[in-house]
This record gives sequence, C-alpha cells and structure tokens, in this order.
Amino acid sequence: MNTEEIYQRQGFGHTTGIGQRCCLLMVDFVNSFVDPLQLGGPHIQDAVKATVPLLAAFRSWGLPIAHTRVVFDANGSDRNLFATRVKALQALTEGAVGSQIVSELAPQNSEWVVRKQGASAFFNTGLADWLHFQSVDTVVVTGCTTSGCVRATVVDAVQHNFRTVVLSDCVGDRALGPHDANLFDMRQKYADILTRDDLLSHLHSRQGAST
Repeated sequence: MNTEEIYQRQGFGHTTGIGQRCCLLMVDFVNSFVDPLQLGGPHIQDAVKATVPLLAAFRSWGLPIAHTRVVFDANGSDRNLFATRVKALQALTEGAVGSQIVSELAPQNSEWVVRKQGASAFFNTGLADWLHFQSVDTVVVTGCTTSGCVRATVVDAVQHNFRTVVLSDCVGDRALGPHDANLFDMRQKYADILTRDDLLSHLHSRQGAST
C-alpha cells in the first residue's frame, strides 16, 4: 500500500472547496525571505512572480487582501523563542530592508499589512477578526516558507473554521523536499491545494456569472 492509499483508507484528503468570499493572504513575501543568500530559497522568487497576476486579479475584483511581515522591535523588547532559535529574525525590524514586502507585491493603501512575531499570521494578531469583518469564508494562501509560516498559518486558518486554499505555485521554501512534503500533508489534512490558474479560472467564471 503506497502513501496516498494509506491516507485515503484513513479518511484523509477530502476537500472543503471555495466558499462565497475569498481573501488573498500573502505570507512573508519580504526581501529577506525571497533572497536565497539571507533567509530564502532559489524558487521563492518564482512564487513571487506567480503571485503578481493573482494579486492584480484580486484587486480588480475588490476582494480583501492582506500581507504579512515578521517585525521585531529594534530594541529587542519583544524578542521571543522563535527569534532566539532563528537569530536572523532579530534583524527584521520595522525599518529594515529585509523586512519590507518585495516591490512586485507592494501593498496598496486599502490592503492590510499584518505585523507578526510568530510563524502563524493568526498568532497574537487580529487577522481572524478582520477576516470575519470582511465577511470572508475562504482564505487563499500564498507566500513563504511552505514548511514554516505558510503551514502554521494554514493550520490556524482551519482552526478558525475558514475554508483554506494553498496555491502550489505561489508558495516556496528553502528546499524542494520540505516544500513538497508539506504541500502533501496540508492537502491531506488542512487545505485544498490548487494551482494559481485553477483558482483564477474558478473565480473568473464566478465573477462573470455575477455581472
């Protein structure tokens, strides 16, 4: 029995689908996480490029958009165990170049930038309340890294009872092994895994039907 069959036999791998209102959540697409010489990986830039037309589509439809950044106080007053284990995170302060969202995906005034000190975009932030206020039932997750902040965000999204979609070509990691393994595991337990074009096709048809 192969791995896929084991999960299927135990009842994993079901989908929750796409609800009535989506939010695009872009996790930590900041300079340091995109740069493989800092905290990034060689194919995270590809995920950035794939997300550019997705962001444009969400903007054209007027759907909610949120970005996240890891931001620590420059004086170290809010340093936590996460930043103690990964010391490079301590350099991601409000004004640091590495902590800025990449120019290709720079937020507009109407888009919320979530500043966080943990892996999950939901941990100690107001993201869940904001999503409910925006009448969102489906969170579309892009960003990096797949095995770290993306996965943590996806798990918390499900725990807040949001339908969750991860776009496989719009997320990236430092290496392909963790990337592929975590996409597999999220698909089995927590999220629907689609490509960007699959999601855009679905939303285009829905937007066309509503006009």
